[in-house]
Amino acid sequence: MPFFCRWKKQSSTRLPKCGLWCALFAPSGVGVALILLSRVFTVLYANPRTCTAANVPARPVTIVFGAGLTREGHPTRVLQDRVETAADLYFAGKTQILLMSGDNRFTDYNEPQAMKNYAIELGIPENAIVLDYAGRRTYDTCYRANAIFQAKRAILVTQNFHLPRALYTCNRLGVDAIGVPAKNHYFLKRDRIYWNLRELAATVVALWEIHIIHPSPVLGRPEPIFEQ
Repeated sequence: MPFFCRWKKQSSTRLPKCGLWCALFAPSGVGVALILLSRVFTVLYANPRTCTAANVPARPVTIVFGAGLTREGHPTRVLQDRVETAADLYFAGKTQILLMSGDNRFTDYNEPQAMKNYAIELGIPENAIVLDYAGRRTYDTCYRANAIFQAKRAILVTQNFHLPRALYTCNRLGVDAIGVPAKNHYFLKRDRIYWNLRELAATVVALWEIHIIHPSPVLGRPEPIFEQ
């Protein structure tokens, strides 16, 4: 049998197997592409809206996102980093009010109060701090910043891995936001890798919520930071 005919016969027997592999892995490939594109999209969106603490334009409110507490109820190093950066902005005259937003679903877990206590230790006056006790997630914090606290223009403070999602979410939910990354502390490479990997999935969820399902967080009566 000529070589070409033998090759054609063998190839025809392999096509169904190739089709099976394609059927199995094509959906996962599409999913991976969607995740990566979501992250790239928010990073590109955030780049022109990200500033340093030195060159950020002044905004009346700075939103500080919660990042967990230790077993003793103190801010984690990640959260300390955020509060310290916000304090630097306050002392530099870049902002008037620090909106501390975090989780307080349980009586023994109070992120906003721990953030406030640490800010006061750093020298921030108590009357320059507003607490959001229902900022359980980034989406909730941004939604409530507009709906409850009526913060129309704000600086967002969080780490680089989280800032793109935070900036996109807040801007889409009605807060004209720019961002300053918190980077006063050094974190292990393995931690940074984990946070960035986690952010891939979190970004897809954020886009789904913002554009598709529009969930409503815990709400209440408006509490404007500044009197209208």
